[in-house]
Amino acid sequence: MKELGFEVSEGGIRILQEEVARKSLDQLVYEAVFCEDRAEKEKRLTLVKELAKALGAIPASIFGLYRFMARDFPGFTVPAINIRGVTYDFARTVFRVATDLKVGAIIFEIARSEISYTLQRPLEYASVICAAAAREGFRGPVFVQGDHFQFKRQAFFAAPEKEKANISKLIDEALEAEFYQIDIDASTLVEIEKPTVEEQQYLNSLLTAEMTSYIRENEPQGITVNVGGEIGEIGGHNSRPEELRAFMDIYQKHLSKGPGISKISVQTGTSHGGVVLPDGSVARVAVDFDTLKTLSEIARREYGMAGAVQHGASTLPDEMFHLFPEVGCCEIHLATGFQNLIYDHPALPESFRQEIYEFLKKNFAKEWKEGWSEAQFIYKVRKKGFGPFKKKWWDLDPQVKEKIMESLAQKVAFLFEKLRITATQGIVSENIKPIFIKKIITQTK
Repeated sequence: MKELGFEVSEGGIRILQEEVARKSLDQLVYEAVFCEDRAEKEKRLTLVKELAKALGAIPASIFGLYRFMARDFPGFTVPAINIRGVTYDFARTVFRVATDLKVGAIIFEIARSEISYTLQRPLEYASVICAAAAREGFRGPVFVQGDHFQFKRQAFFAAPEKEKANISKLIDEALEAEFYQIDIDASTLVEIEKPTVEEQQYLNSLLTAEMTSYIRENEPQGITVNVGGEIGEIGGHNSRPEELRAFMDIYQKHLSKGPGISKISVQTGTSHGGVVLPDGSVARVAVDFDTLKTLSEIARREYGMAGAVQHGASTLPDEMFHLFPEVGCCEIHLATGFQNLIYDHPALPESFRQEIYEFLKKNFAKEWKEGWSEAQFIYKVRKKGFGPFKKKWWDLDPQVKEKIMESLAQKVAFLFEKLRITATQGIVSENIKPIFIKKIITQTK
């Protein structure tokens, strides 16, 4: 390993030549991600993440910052970015912009469903994100989040204990991979047909409390994982104060091991991916910012949380984003807008785009809903084109990727400015002290 700028010993990784070690990540990440032997792949990914940590990019919990936000909201909204494809290049772009704008408060996340269709298990995702940070010279806490660790409604009601075990197993895998942010989503279990709000939210509250306690029992010593909950499944009716209070009152009664959640996801009128029209464009959505403001204030004042979280926001009009920090929204989730930029970018070869689309039409035809145009179908399912074509995405012509990344960088910089998270490295370092959790590095082939 010495020729790569570092060496491995029983004490961990020792950096010999920092710049050489950083550049070696390009090769090491690629070889790890596309290693076909599962055990060997895990060894290589662990090596990559430990090297990134040795270079200063350390997985951390944002819990301390959110506790500060609960006491004194600082006027910015933390972006949580889901990266579905070309992950290493995209994450490097984000960290490059973050370094230029002195951004420290930023989360990288992946949902339970995305783990499956993007073919990125937690260890791979965390390792690639940390490697991207180190490659760009980013030093400090790196926040990796499990987004929508979601209970599947049908599976739960058919076999409750089995579905709980599935979520627990995913939590175990995420914690081992150093995901120190986890969003539990049991909002799928809300029983809206029940007569009272308390009855409607009961299962949601109970399961979120049980999973929070499970996280507390299994998180590494010295680290408090930042946990989130959700009261309104995205796409349903707008959340109400009485739902938040009912959820929290039941949640707190059933929480056996604290602290509890630091944030609460609510519904304000958006939907994941946006509402797509027959021509494939996305309809304009009216976000209920009054609801977001009211629920954020209740979350902070009555329950000591950082505030409310906005999902499904990346396809909103640009003129809306400055409003999120103004109404006290603590976190905003961004995914499909970046995906759209990648797929629709003029530099992306049309032959490759059509190759993916033909694959989707052949393999996901059962998801084509009655009345949908082809453009609507493609828009809704093209997120599933990242996993099967992962290597081809990574192997795109460097000049093509460079043009796409330039556009992504402009979008990311715009969002950072509007969400007011520029110059947040100071407040992050004041409230968060990353803890280096050493992982065992075994010999790779």
